[in-house]
Amino acid sequence: MDLRTLRYFITVAEELNITRAAEKLHMSQPPLSAQIKGLEEELDTELFIRGKRRLKLTESGQMLYRRAKEILSLAEKTQSEIHSMGEGMRGTISIGLVEGMAPDIAAEWFAGFLDLYPNIRFRILDGSTDDLLEKLRSGLISLAVITSPCDNSLLHSFHVGEEKIAALMNSAHPLAAREGDSIDISELAGEKLIVPSRRALIDTIYKWFRNADAEPRIVCEMDSYLDAAALAGRMVGISIYPRTAYIPNDSLVFKEIAGEDKKMEYLFVWLKGHPLPTIEEKFIDYVRDMVSGQVQE
Repeated sequence: MDLRTLRYFITVAEELNITRAAEKLHMSQPPLSAQIKGLEEELDTELFIRGKRRLKLTESGQMLYRRAKEILSLAEKTQSEIHSMGEGMRGTISIGLVEGMAPDIAAEWFAGFLDLYPNIRFRILDGSTDDLLEKLRSGLISLAVITSPCDNSLLHSFHVGEEKIAALMNSAHPLAAREGDSIDISELAGEKLIVPSRRALIDTIYKWFRNADAEPRIVCEMDSYLDAAALAGRMVGISIYPRTAYIPNDSLVFKEIAGEDKKMEYLFVWLKGHPLPTIEEKFIDYVRDMVSGQVQE
């Protein structure tokens, strides 16, 4: 199961047609079919269900597709890191950014660091906090900006920002007409709620409601802020997300949830016990100095 075979498999899995995959790979169909058949024999499982016109991934095939993408990405990252070690401050920094305020926070870091080291590149992945933590563990990224809390026994971390949590709703919702830019958590009791899928955040939301002698009525858990905004716009419920998740749209209204504790903390994190390339260590130091105000504008 070498890297070349995995590249062949990924192409077939994406095209779901041997002929098209062979054309994309600039090779003939018989050797490609033989490579896939050999991979199935090596793994002792069927990766595709063969139909008359197209292929379909089996459950094993779907799992291999996900893992193969990760393996190839990790191989490219490793090659880049080793290459950069011999060329000084060159290479690619792989970093994950959680949705919300993280891209705005990190943009200033990227611009300043590129001024200092113009030969480096950034590879940026997005996703939920749980997605990014899994990518850290698998080695797809080395650094990430996530939302709190985090496991300090496994991660190095420091605070890089925070923002208020807001209720996002359709402009026709009765609460949208309420005066002011904020809303109390008790006013959301009984309302259908759309919340982030991260368990730690859901537990926090339950705590907020219980402190107000109420229980949340959660009807949907989602990773994507964009999807949550779309559901709120369709009157499925009220979305509870960071304020920067608000999508400018005439049909949507957001109101900050009142209370000093109704906020989201952003953390810069990396794994403990995993040595980093020099360029990534320098980036961590740079970000830490930026946050502490030691880097001059």
